[in-house]
Amino acid sequence: MPRTAAPTLSSPIPRVADRDRRRTSASVVLRSVLEHGPVARSTIARLTGLSPASVTGHCARLTGLGLIREAAAPRASGGVGRPHVPVDLDDSRLVVAGVHVAVPYTTVALLDLRGRVVAVREVPHSGAVDPYDVLEEAADALAGLLDARPGVRPLGVGFAAGGWVDRASGVVVEHPLLGWREVPVRDVLGARTGLPVHVDGHARALVNAERLFGRARGSRSVLHLFVGNVVDAAFATNDEVHHGPRSQAGTIAHLPVPGGTERCACGRTGCLQAELSERTLCRRARAAGVIGGTNPRHVVRAARDGDTAAVRLLTERARMTGRAVGLLLDVLNPETVVVTEIGVLSRRDCLGALRAAVGDGRAESVVASSFPDSVLAVAGGSVALDVLYRDPLGASAGALPDAI
Repeated sequence: MPRTAAPTLSSPIPRVADRDRRRTSASVVLRSVLEHGPVARSTIARLTGLSPASVTGHCARLTGLGLIREAAAPRASGGVGRPHVPVDLDDSRLVVAGVHVAVPYTTVALLDLRGRVVAVREVPHSGAVDPYDVLEEAADALAGLLDARPGVRPLGVGFAAGGWVDRASGVVVEHPLLGWREVPVRDVLGARTGLPVHVDGHARALVNAERLFGRARGSRSVLHLFVGNVVDAAFATNDEVHHGPRSQAGTIAHLPVPGGTERCACGRTGCLQAELSERTLCRRARAAGVIGGTNPRHVVRAARDGDTAAVRLLTERARMTGRAVGLLLDVLNPETVVVTEIGVLSRRDCLGALRAAVGDGRAESVVASSFPDSVLAVAGGSVALDVLYRDPLGASAGALPDAI
């Protein structure tokens, strides 16, 4: 039986490797503009090792997508020829949406390409935290934020939460404090908003925020510890966050804390989350007569107003957090440790107590979150921004009608 002749092709089919290379190179160029802009194309070529022609081509594509633009004032070339016209991020039109679901409320925000919060709204939870009601309310709040800014175009939605969140499937597998199990967040929010939705755990989201926009930029390895009602961690090396099978890495709620006294729901005593949870902080604050409710911000406010019991509760929590950091440092030995904890974010004495518990030899590697006033909004938005900076050609291709 004769073989069928292969059809004649007018142009070769791009190989997968070529597409991957193009995506990676575009990512490198956009990251260089983020970190160094306004920056000349020739400088990008020198920094990245890409050819000048490749950099020029990627800059044209990124400009067409609305991600970068030429800066207003050209730089002198220092020699004969046309002056260098630097490029910079175009943060005037494109945004990402961020949704972060915490135990007491949902934070909905819009972030620009530099990770800055341009609009934010908190939606309190009332009664049972039904996941589908929460996601519908978040989508409505997002629509309101976008309606108030008709000149911006959303690239997508980033969703973050504590607990077990599977990035690949877009599902919150389990969040015991919310009572959520197997919630298809990506499908539900995508259907409700009509936008691409990206999902991840909030500790991993904040590692990405720190390496893109914060104090951990340039660090070869970063550990992030999130201490709220949920306590969890994330670890990144060489610009890659470790997820583990079905994104279960970073689950440290039941790490034993030396000297812990709190009874955990698992039946043991001294588990990390039971000891450090904001619920525990507020219960202790109520017992000490510091506050009458369940808002940890009120404990910080009381400390600021001179309440010595509030100061003691916050610094002791910071010290216990520092002991947990010390344990994680022993295991992972990261270059930088970032801690998100309300006392450490608000008070120098709490940061000092945390570092003292870590120990002098490693204390300087431990820093507070770069986003003290917007950490939850940044967590949600950074899930989408991480996708954008890893694949700018794919993540933004549908944002503008003239996209290339």
